[in-house]
Amino acid sequence: MIFGSFQGNGGIGFTFDQYKEVFQNAYYHQAFKNSILISFFSSIIAIVLAVFATYSITQFSKKIQDRILVFANLTSNFAGIPLAFAFIVLLGNSGLFTLLFKHFGWETLSSFHLYSWSGLVLIYIYFQLPLAVMLLFPVYQGIQTQWKEAASLLGATTFQFWLRIGLPVIMPSIAGTFSILFANAMGAYASAYALTGSTYNLVTIRIGALTSGDIFAKPELGSAIACLLGLTLVVALLINEWLSRKIRRDLS
Repeated sequence: MIFGSFQGNGGIGFTFDQYKEVFQNAYYHQAFKNSILISFFSSIIAIVLAVFATYSITQFSKKIQDRILVFANLTSNFAGIPLAFAFIVLLGNSGLFTLLFKHFGWETLSSFHLYSWSGLVLIYIYFQLPLAVMLLFPVYQGIQTQWKEAASLLGATTFQFWLRIGLPVIMPSIAGTFSILFANAMGAYASAYALTGSTYNLVTIRIGALTSGDIFAKPELGSAIACLLGLTLVVALLINEWLSRKIRRDLS
């Protein structure tokens, strides 16, 4: 892929033209902007929901916890075309919930447009949330009951325990989970393509169109965009690593 990104159209010669095209074309700038924003906001919302959801799961019995985790495992893998079809059936223009919202006069909900930026964010959150729960669950298991008992004996409230002890312990893991969710969203393709086709400009959709287009296929340009996508993820991971180290250093 890296080698192909430095080739001319048709795989001839060595050139930087593909990268020049990406950096000079506002259409590809928009694709990166859309992908980064959707990945960032869906990951932020999913990680916030997962922090509270995972803590709630730990309050159930071991048997119920196992069942919830099995369900979370299934839903985290329910993505791609089946997920997009499910949302179309439920929240599409003639979806079940959409018709119910219109019937009961819930204008705010009935005006929701699935095939838009907000619709994509909703779908991304759907498969991001269970993944975040599965990644954070072992972290909560590491918070020992003795810590809570000791804090309680010293007069600390539940809020004070989580503020001074619990949150600092899990914060590096939250930052690491966020980076995984961000990378997962940046690389998502099938769900977005099945929902919007080529009407919404995302990096993965542009790569797919350039590598598999029947008429205007430009695999070399697609390789250049894919390399820049990989570089974006590397930068995001480096920022996360720096942030995790800073959090550990500040809390130690």
